[in-house]
Amino acid sequence: MLKLIWIMAVLFVQDSNWNVNKDGVVADGYDVVSYFDGTPKEGKPQFSSTYDGATFYFHDAESQKKFEETPGKYAPQYGGWCAYAMGDTGEKVVVNPKTFKITDGKLYLFYDRFGTNTLKPWEKDEKNLIKKSEINWQTRYQH
Repeated sequence: MLKLIWIMAVLFVQDSNWNVNKDGVVADGYDVVSYFDGTPKEGKPQFSSTYDGATFYFHDAESQKKFEETPGKYAPQYGGWCAYAMGDTGEKVVVNPKTFKITDGKLYLFYDRFGTNTLKPWEKDEKNLIKKSEINWQTRYQH
């Protein structure tokens, strides 16, 4: 079942290193700085910033300022694509922006739809999957 869901999710991805929504915004418009406080908050278009060619929304001016000072600290790993999929298959798979984990100061987002939450298998083999994700991201998408 998981493989079928991967296939469906992969069919809908964009040709971009950033996972963006229909409005062209990373993390489906959620404030990536707010994840580091433990609760993702929806961003607002009036608080937006561009980093590495991608648009990010923020909940308030304070979050926007933090991001603009150190965007690499807050931007999600693997362009905001599913961390588990990146490690498992190397594919760009969409995420549920409410399903996330902060590990070693890095934000990882996960696919969580149709009864499949990839955060669960990620946590069982996180260290190995991070290594595999890094290799897949660098060799497949960072040219």
